[in-house]
Amino acid sequence: MQIRRVSFDHPDAVKLNDAVQAEYAVRYGDDGDATVITTTDFEPPNGVYLIAYDEHGTPVASGGWRVQDTNDEGNIDGDAEVKRMYVIDSMRGRGLARRILAALEEDARGAGRQRMVLETGTMQPEAVALYESSGYETCAKFGYYRFHELSLCFAKPLTL
Repeated sequence: MQIRRVSFDHPDAVKLNDAVQAEYAVRYGDDGDATVITTTDFEPPNGVYLIAYDEHGTPVASGGWRVQDTNDEGNIDGDAEVKRMYVIDSMRGRGLARRILAALEEDARGAGRQRMVLETGTMQPEAVALYESSGYETCAKFGYYRFHELSLCFAKPLTL
């Protein structure tokens, strides 16, 4: 497995983002995640977008982080927000999401971020299990879905 930094508008990133959006639509019965995201959100030093490729060069997992300092959606200075964590169906259960998450945490820490935050939902129990087993704890809701009952927010300090 090889993890590479790519632009959020890279064709493989677009493909995996479309796939995760389709999964959100199935799980939540809507059109996917309506959170506004731009390509520049994931450009260093304000973020990064990663894709894991298998031995054949096929994109199989993705995730990114972006700066989210104090704003009207509940973030605080020093936050790095995880977005678009996804593993294709055929590669689930192999630790890829955990590897992507660890790489995102390391990158955000290196960029001087103090806390990793994320929003997921009650219809994603495997994501909740991953985050809890990776040291994330529930926190005050933030972001676009902070008033939705199916929304769950987690945080983890990045300082050692």
